[in-house]
Amino acid sequence: MSVLVTGGAGFIGSNFVLRSRRLRPDVPLVDVDLLTYAGNLENLASLEGDGGHVFVRADVADRAAMEAVFAEHRPAGVIHFAAESHVDRSILDATPFVRNNVLGTQILLDLSRAHGVRRFLQVSTDEVYGTLGPTGAFREDTPLAPNSPYAASKAAADLLVRAAVHTHKLDAVITRCSNNYGPFQFPEKLIPLMIANALEDKPLPVYGDGLQVRDWLHVEDHCDAIWTVYEQARAGSIYNIGGNSERTNLEVVRRLLAALGKGEELIRYVADRPGHDRRYAMDASRLKADLGWSPAWRFEEGLDATITWYREHRGWWERVRSGAYRDYYERQYGRRLPA
Repeated sequence: MSVLVTGGAGFIGSNFVLRSRRLRPDVPLVDVDLLTYAGNLENLASLEGDGGHVFVRADVADRAAMEAVFAEHRPAGVIHFAAESHVDRSILDATPFVRNNVLGTQILLDLSRAHGVRRFLQVSTDEVYGTLGPTGAFREDTPLAPNSPYAASKAAADLLVRAAVHTHKLDAVITRCSNNYGPFQFPEKLIPLMIANALEDKPLPVYGDGLQVRDWLHVEDHCDAIWTVYEQARAGSIYNIGGNSERTNLEVVRRLLAALGKGEELIRYVADRPGHDRRYAMDASRLKADLGWSPAWRFEEGLDATITWYREHRGWWERVRSGAYRDYYERQYGRRLPA
């Protein structure tokens, strides 16, 4: 029985699809992605000819399009990554976040119920909890207190999933992860942006004083945790996924500059983001105690591996920066993506 993966051409989604096809080749995947700016079908080029991976370009907020996907492929499960996810973009215009993250999630929940989906997994974020002081960590029972339009849209989606469980008895679970890093991350996010700029000897923009703290999670650890929750968790469960790797943004930037042999004179401090959360930290002890998952990557090793990947795949991120990556879809399917 197939699993429907939404957002499977994005950063975390494509890593999940690639890792799943390698480690779980007996699980067919139906991969739905609208291929907006952060969806890159080139990420999945290695799966060409793989009969266990079907790609469908569709919008999760388009009920008719998604009805057709469910009717044709009849997935046994749904793993929902698809989302507008960049805080800065949500500050400029929250409307796409409400449409995709809230309405899109509700449509998927409705269709999952209608088509007898056995399990629905909502991939969420630590940002729904808001911000922390200098100590403590988010637990699954921490009250939701989102501070950005992006985080508010994800919190709304999580509450719709919760409602589907309690009202309609849908077998659904929620995961909330800390900041991911690794291959194929769109170079507007901190780590790939800083690596790419450093390799080009361009300024590295750091918000405010750079002392915002994030818990860093390697994307492979996240993917493995998602499968663990999908396969083992009880309906209605919520699990935090963290990397046990709190670092300030400035620490991360300085480490990658040193690894690249670049000087700190490239750092440029810029005006802080409006409403910028100061600190996130995840308590993932419930996931370890209940289901036995813990991260395999140490942050320093994971960052070094990520730097190496971006150095060796310069053509990939150069095509992303130029927009040329979008030509891959046209070559494969003979249709131009909208601008």
